[in-house]
Amino acid sequence: MAQPGIDFTLYRAELQGVLDHLPLDQIRAAADVLFDCYQTNHTLFAFGNGGSAALASHLATDFGKGTHFPGPSEMANIRRLKAIAVTDNMPMVTAWANDVHYDTVFMRQLENFLQPGDVALAISGSGNSPNVLRALEFARSAGATTIGLGGFGGGKMKALL
Repeated sequence: MAQPGIDFTLYRAELQGVLDHLPLDQIRAAADVLFDCYQTNHTLFAFGNGGSAALASHLATDFGKGTHFPGPSEMANIRRLKAIAVTDNMPMVTAWANDVHYDTVFMRQLENFLQPGDVALAISGSGNSPNVLRALEFARSAGATTIGLGGFGGGKMKALL
């Protein structure tokens, strides 16, 4: 039962306004990058802090398990998108944070695995997290494609995508 004081009509109208203003061209470009990553058998590396780290982990799981072609009935022997959330290796994250600096926790992991043609997917509410920015800078210099999910205009991250 609905709680008193909640105006679901207003909520629906606000949600529709958000949907109407989604940057569909940017969303399509990101989808194309991910599909190319799959087609060329490259790897997706996802990262972010806090809730964005949880989202990176969730996306890597969904992409790694749930993306396959031609469809669900033929899943058993179909190659899937290789996807890793570098946020999931907490011993590695804390080792780099403790021994070097928290700003390097994602970049240092990418140094071990990232190949030209791979994709670095950054997730950041502010777009200004130093460890996310350093990882994106490294990914670009290593020949990876960078894409991001950000809020509040994208922050400094926007220039690295």
